[in-house]
Amino acid sequence: MSKYCVVVADGARARLFSLKEAAIGEGGPDLVEVSDLANCEVEAAGKDIYSDVKSGRNAAPAGGGAHGYDDHRDRHINESERRFARQIAAETAKAVTQQKSGCLVVAADPHMLGYLREAMSANVGGITVREVVKDLTKLAPQELHEYLAADHMLPARQPAL
Repeated sequence: MSKYCVVVADGARARLFSLKEAAIGEGGPDLVEVSDLANCEVEAAGKDIYSDVKSGRNAAPAGGGAHGYDDHRDRHINESERRFARQIAAETAKAVTQQKSGCLVVAADPHMLGYLREAMSANVGGITVREVVKDLTKLAPQELHEYLAADHMLPARQPAL
């Protein structure tokens, strides 16, 4: 059982952590990675998704001037991130239930945090949710723990006796 569940996410990756108490004399608590999710749609190269890698310009037939167009790539990317946020919310709900967590800490860039709020509103009711508006996906577990403890989101790690 862990009182804290931590989610760090951006549009391409999400990591779920649990705060585990260490054995007596070993210090702690320690932030342990429980799950690592990847958004395959975002990681795919542009040529794998679109027929034309560049967006916005096209040459006219018979040597005429180029003209612009909008192929709505931003909308596709946003929808992909929304779907990924729903996947993260489902995994988070499972982790919170299994660990019987009382506090969820969510750290994400502002864009993704909005999608996560929307997706998690129905999935994680009844627990305290704390938010950090910053992309922390690339931090190692110990660095993440130190950052969140300094921000008073998690209890600080105690040195070993």
